[in-house]
Amino acid sequence: MSVPATISHAVQQMQVWAEIIMCVRRICRRGRGLAVAVLHQLRDRLTLEEAIDFGAQLPLIVRGIYHEGWRPSKTPEKLRSRHEFLEGVSAKLALHSVGAEPATRDVFSLLAQAIDSGEIGDVINQLPAGIKELWPEGIRTWASKRGMARNR
Repeated sequence: MSVPATISHAVQQMQVWAEIIMCVRRICRRGRGLAVAVLHQLRDRLTLEEAIDFGAQLPLIVRGIYHEGWRPSKTPEKLRSRHEFLEGVSAKLALHSVGAEPATRDVFSLLAQAIDSGEIGDVINQLPAGIKELWPEGIRTWASKRGMARNR
């Protein structure tokens, strides 16, 4: 019995992500639970349209995890500060011994490498300054310039 092309492609995409994850040490050691906690917190902070656009960029298997348990009618959460955002990550990380900020920075670094920079820019430009600071500096700078160019 052969594997359907969609499933085969999804597995290949996950292998690419796994290679990127291997470069991000805390995710590699701690498992996918960290990425899930941060992805869910980010998703719940975005507008409905942006959450859907961002989710569409994720590999099929990750996209399923990203949408798991989502209640769009409850979003976007009005998280204004870095502290509020990280508290939400901490609550979702209850079973892990890693801090919310290092986990968030690692997952944001992974996303900056694996997702289209235009989409990441759109996500970053929806976030308050304190949460933006958790993304790698290079992508923040790029997103800021892109946002300014759009506003002209």
